[in-house]
Amino acid sequence: MNAEVKSGQNQATLELQNVSRSYGDEWSQEHIIADFSLTVESNKLTVLVGPSGCGKSTLVNLIAGFDKPDSGKILLNGKQVTGPGQDRMVVFQETALMPWQTTRQNVVFGPKLRGERSDADIDAEANRLLDKVGLAEFKDKYPIQLSGGMQRRAELARAMINHPLIMIMDEPFRGLDAMSRELMQEFFVRLYEENRRTNLFVTSEIEEAIFLADRLVVLSNRPTSVRKVIDITLPRPRDFHMLSSTEAYEYKREAMELLHEEAMRSFNRASGSGLMDAIAGGGGGD
Repeated sequence: MNAEVKSGQNQATLELQNVSRSYGDEWSQEHIIADFSLTVESNKLTVLVGPSGCGKSTLVNLIAGFDKPDSGKILLNGKQVTGPGQDRMVVFQETALMPWQTTRQNVVFGPKLRGERSDADIDAEANRLLDKVGLAEFKDKYPIQLSGGMQRRAELARAMINHPLIMIMDEPFRGLDAMSRELMQEFFVRLYEENRRTNLFVTSEIEEAIFLADRLVVLSNRPTSVRKVIDITLPRPRDFHMLSSTEAYEYKREAMELLHEEAMRSFNRASGSGLMDAIAGGGGGD
């Protein structure tokens, strides 16, 4: 096991206790999350997957401290989350690199702004991380000069240099072409297996979820709650050949069935008819 894990440096447990969040006026509120409870276990890669628009990004904003729940608590190692903090770092769907800064300047920006460590220490760690993510030769390039996959790797380095207790990944590989996405999944899983930092990864892709996860959390439609937690016991280190195994197929089948049920419920609720029920039942009459 990695030395960082042995020392307890990366150990972090996130708890969401009966969290609810709604938006809009009192007479026309939209309930996004209702009575949501989940434990993101220490040194595990927990993946959230759910129907489109179910509230995954709302959960990310609440955990990151960018938003506050209407009720319930979010605890990190027993301490309540009340706002943003460097103990939780988010890698978003869209690049958040500052275009006027080089790759290296983007990576060191946070620690140097806070001034909690010497410049020499920050620079040394930035060089180590840039080498780890394969960007040592691109440290003086600007974001526009980097490919989409390189930008994601730069953002991983920028998050890691802050030593967060938990990494929150909000569909970070969305928008990449198929080959770049697969390479980033493989890169990310290797990085995780090396440091075993507590991770919460949000995705809409079932195969991505199964490939990455220790625990796969299937979400319901709005108002979002936990539909089921599936423990993924594929051995580590992972490789893509595992996705063709019988075990991986069963995980995919179970997750897809749950998501299909949620999609049917959402369609029926939106259409106000039993169309999807009729389709599921063979389209029979009365």
